[in-house]
Amino acid sequence: METLELTADVFVAGGGPAATWAALHAARDGAEVVLADKGYCGTSGATAAAGTGVWYVPPDPAAREAAMDSREELGGRLADRRWAARVLDETYERVNELAVSARFPFPVGPDGRQLRNGLHGPEYLRRMRALVRRAGVRILDHSPVTELLADPSGAVAGAAGYQRQGRQDYRVRAGAVVLATGGCAFLSKALGCDVNTGDGALFAAEAGAELSGMEFSNAYGIAPEGTSVTKTAFYHFATFFRADGSVLEGASGVRRSPIARELLRGKVYCRLDRADEQSRAAMRLAQPNFFLAFDRMGVDPFTEKFPITLIAEGTVRGTGGIRIVSDDCATTVPGLYAAGDAATRELICGGFTGGGSHNAAWAMSSGSWAGRGAARYARSLGSRAHNRRTLALGEAGLRPGGRADGDHREVIAAIQREVLPYDKNYLRHGNVLTPALASLDDVWTGLRASLGGTGELSVRTRQAAAMAAHARWMYRSALARTETRGMAKRLDFPAQDPGQRHRLHTGGLDTVWVRPERTVVEAAS
Repeated sequence: METLELTADVFVAGGGPAATWAALHAARDGAEVVLADKGYCGTSGATAAAGTGVWYVPPDPAAREAAMDSREELGGRLADRRWAARVLDETYERVNELAVSARFPFPVGPDGRQLRNGLHGPEYLRRMRALVRRAGVRILDHSPVTELLADPSGAVAGAAGYQRQGRQDYRVRAGAVVLATGGCAFLSKALGCDVNTGDGALFAAEAGAELSGMEFSNAYGIAPEGTSVTKTAFYHFATFFRADGSVLEGASGVRRSPIARELLRGKVYCRLDRADEQSRAAMRLAQPNFFLAFDRMGVDPFTEKFPITLIAEGTVRGTGGIRIVSDDCATTVPGLYAAGDAATRELICGGFTGGGSHNAAWAMSSGSWAGRGAARYARSLGSRAHNRRTLALGEAGLRPGGRADGDHREVIAAIQREVLPYDKNYLRHGNVLTPALASLDDVWTGLRASLGGTGELSVRTRQAAAMAAHARWMYRSALARTETRGMAKRLDFPAQDPGQRHRLHTGGLDTVWVRPERTVVEAAS
């Protein structure tokens, strides 16, 4: 079948909140927009499968200061107050837009006012899809991107991919591209994350873009054993227990290292016994899907103990991602923008996870800024936006150096052996990270030589390559940060080093490099 050829001013890769806000604002800025989602836009991804809090703070100076203070120490003082203030402003506007223009059914509190600090994911994304379509955006569902296109100067000039239902390749020539493909959870089975394999970061790196904060990638969500629901906010009300019934001291919804250590020895149990009756009712109203598994098991999580596990969420709930270099979320590559979990969230969270609320605010804000920025960039090209000669950038997992006889399933299994275990990725130690990285380097060398495919197989092989690249970036960065800061904890360097109060940039594919950014103090001055 012939390749589907399209043109657009702005091409958006992804279909979650960041992607839909980007497409919406690019279209509102006058751009012709094509959006391609790996799944069905409006139902795929981590947000569409669940509920999420939102970093929604009214414009009261004291409240805003408190909101920014709340993560500063946890994040190792790597956040940027100017960016945090921008996100709070933009999120306030976007959430209010959802309430007024999109008539989002926010719950109502006892005082009769809407509670706008949380979103029901399925309804949120259903309405975002409707807004995007109403704005004239062309949506390509079940159409994963497999590579970016660039012009001879190196500027990004579109993207190519595969339409699963039509069994057809497609190519979109565009003036600018927004990568909003989410983070990387390494196919760990976390709820809604099977589409989050880090593809966008691989595409960006192939174009020459840099990443930042990849050491802040060891996020693990708490989930009832045998389930995939990693919504962790309610575990602040929990008491954790060992298998013998004794309390697991030091464990909490935030402090999960004791849980990980105990899980290496045996089972861990939990009970949400610190929630009063009013809180219990509010919790069921805020995130009803959190309780579905308990209801099916016939367990009352407030009064009965239940076994839990930790599921890797990588850069979905971590803070590392594609480095952005301007207020409109441009990357270091002309014509390429990043938003949502595909981009670094260090600017608002520093080195500690923003959980759902900060990430949701970042998705709204960065998506809106990236969409507008991409539209302006495409407009600046004039007639050249659609007429440039393009080069395909995809390599690893797409165009192997030798015979394409590798098995993507074996590659993924080899990656998961190094990144999913708690005693490798969560309880990090240099003596463990170094051999794990060596194994991942071998995996990368092998897949570069032998992994490739066409059609549906190309989607699988590219996902494998993206996960391998992610694993190598994050372990190389973790080894470079010889201290404990934020969520980048090192058992062999348990103290925070004031001399390392800087972000780490990384990049490269066959050869991965890491270098420190100017210190936050220097950058601020």
